[in-house]
Amino acid sequence: MIGRLRGALLESDDEELLIEVSGVGYNVRCGVRTLAALPEAGAEIILHIESQTREDGTRLYGFLSKDERQAFRKLLDVQGVGPKAALSVLDILTPEDLTIAVANEDKTRVGKANGVGPKLAQRIVIELKGKALTTGGVFVPPTGVASASTAAASAPVSVNGESVAALMGLGISETQSRVAVENALRELGPEAELAAVIRASLKVLGR
Repeated sequence: MIGRLRGALLESDDEELLIEVSGVGYNVRCGVRTLAALPEAGAEIILHIESQTREDGTRLYGFLSKDERQAFRKLLDVQGVGPKAALSVLDILTPEDLTIAVANEDKTRVGKANGVGPKLAQRIVIELKGKALTTGGVFVPPTGVASASTAAASAPVSVNGESVAALMGLGISETQSRVAVENALRELGPEAELAAVIRASLKVLGR
């Protein structure tokens, strides 16, 4: 079972990447957050791998951190959650954010993931309650502590929305645009100016 790959990034698209390890190319399915953080083609990358075997063969899922892979595994343990839905959840919530959402039984945040409806979101927060979603164990946030994504989401709607619209105008998908803007706001703070957010978002996307 493959658990880790280290090699050269050959190419990537909106869903997966191709990594060459010792002359062998591996197709690895990744979430938008991972794909947006990739370096330029030819650079060396390290991916933590989760393998899923089905009737049509084995598919590899890659993550930049062990915590993301751990959260992915736990999400797959939830009835009705497949790899696509699990990646969608991790596209909008980091493992720490997901832990906070589960601890607060915040099905609304989980339900914002693409392909995750209210009923499945409810099941996720119920079945993951008390589970270790990171390699460090169960994390219970102190009362009143908000995650970085929550802070980013509280930024002025105009800056957030206009930044996403600007990136989409450059041909970047809506999902990638939203993840890039979220990362930029986390770095710059919710009061950042529009131009600065766009520049930081493009830097995240490697453009």
